[in-house]
This record gives sequence, C-alpha cells and structure tokens, in this order.
Amino acid sequence: MSQAPLASEAVLVPVSLTTFLAIDFGLKRTGVAVGNRLMRSAQSVGTVHAQGDARFTLLEKHLKEWQPDAIVIGVPYHPDGAAHENTARAKKFGRQLHGRFSLPVFEVDERYSTTEALASGARDADAASACIILEQFLRSLP
Repeated sequence: MSQAPLASEAVLVPVSLTTFLAIDFGLKRTGVAVGNRLMRSAQSVGTVHAQGDARFTLLEKHLKEWQPDAIVIGVPYHPDGAAHENTARAKKFGRQLHGRFSLPVFEVDERYSTTEALASGARDADAASACIILEQFLRSLP
C-alpha cells in the first residue's frame, strides 16, 4: 500500500493506472467516488451503509461496475498530523481491500475532507468526502 503524498510531493503512480475508486472509510458509513487521471476529476457514487463482510460485498459491486485500476483510501489524522485510532482502522481497511481485490491501494491524508464536504452543502457528506479525497489524489499526480 502506498502512502499519501504531502501537499508538495507527487505520489509514484504508474501511468497505466488511470481509473480510481476512492473510499472515505467510516465505522458505519463508507463514502465512494470514482474518477480518472485523464480528466483529473471525480464524482461521488454513493455511500455504503454496512459493516464487516457486508461492507466488502457492497464495495465489490462498485468495483465490478466501475472496474478501477486502483483504490484510493482516505486516512484520517489529527489536525497536527498525529495518528489516532481511526488512522489505524483506515490503514487496516486499505490492507484488507488490497488483499481481497488484488488492486493497488493508495492512501491520502483526508484531514478536513468531511468538513469541506459539509461546508459545500453536500447532501451525502460521506460520498462527497470520497470525491474530495480522490480529487486531491488526482491533483497530486504528475
């Protein structure tokens, strides 16, 4: 699994990877977005309201529908950059996604993505947050 870039760094993503499914991991709700490298844009595609294996089953439906080349997962941190309990949970979830679906998984620091989604008036803050995470990732690509 690849670590997210800092604002000034570009993540090393092979150019052959063009379509990405982004995930805003949550304990009860998981936002999903899809986007591509060519347009450097993303669109939210909904929120998965499930836990455990049920969550993976519903995410698999999105993976089959969109057929991404890789997954981007938001990893939360405290405002000062320190890790917390959900940081470890999101990273573990990313490893599980990689293991189950054999796709590359890239991590993105998702601080403030939900705040930004809510401030923009999003009706589905989780899906909008996944979209923000993916757009941040796409902007980091060379």
